Amino acid sequence: MVSETTDKTFEKDTSEGVTLTDFWATWCGPCRMQSPVVDQLAEEMGDQVTFNKMDVDQNPETPQKFGIMSIPTLLVKKDGEVVDSIVGYHSKEQLAKILGQYL
Repeated sequence: MVSETTDKTFEKDTSEGVTLTDFWATWCGPCRMQSPVVDQLAEEMGDQVTFNKMDVDQNPETPQKFGIMSIPTLLVKKDGEVVDSIVGYHSKEQLAKILGQYL
């Protein structure tokens, strides 16, 4: 399952274990392509990785804090520390391989 996260809840939502946060916006075409891939990964890896989504239009502080200039950007954190930032569309296989490095 992919949970919504906000500027207020992001730090708490990504503080433990391996997390992937999908930074997106409703008007972003590549984001609409990336979203179902993240949903599929959440079904397959949800017991190992916490999956979140953040609408950058509704929550501008967190993307600014992490220097996110392009979307989709997928931010991978392990135990609260950023370990990877993935910009642009990526396939399920590519993302699974990246996440596997941190498990």
